[in-house]
Amino acid sequence: MTNKYKISFDIRALLLFLIIMLPNFIWYAFPAPNDILRADSVTQTIDSITSILQVLMIIALCVLINTESKKLSATPLIIGTGLCCLLYYISWLAYYNGFVGVFVILGLTLPPSIAFLLYAIDRKNLFASLLSILFTVGHTIYAVVNFIL
Repeated sequence: MTNKYKISFDIRALLLFLIIMLPNFIWYAFPAPNDILRADSVTQTIDSITSILQVLMIIALCVLINTESKKLSATPLIIGTGLCCLLYYISWLAYYNGFVGVFVILGLTLPPSIAFLLYAIDRKNLFASLLSILFTVGHTIYAVVNFIL
């Protein structure tokens, strides 16, 4: 299984990461009105583990390349990745317009995580897929416990 991978660099994976992180960079610089996301987390241990998983996931997406993956094209998985990014941006727009309900919080949580997972599956990157799933679980626990329950 590991002999199907090479160390290289996937600029598109880095671009996906930057597309997903852009609203976060804006949020750091320009807080939203009614900004509940700046509250202290009650899941700090899970948050720390999730942050490590996120870094490992991005490294795996960007650096571990499956030699059996096809050239990037508009597959259903890549289209799904794009739609997840669109839903994520729509959720940020709703958040900046003062909406902080369950759907907005889940929209800030699930679509970016699923975008990474779909991209990893399309690239046949088992390591990044597994890390994406674990990241999604941690990110979802953080969102649900801190902002929904």
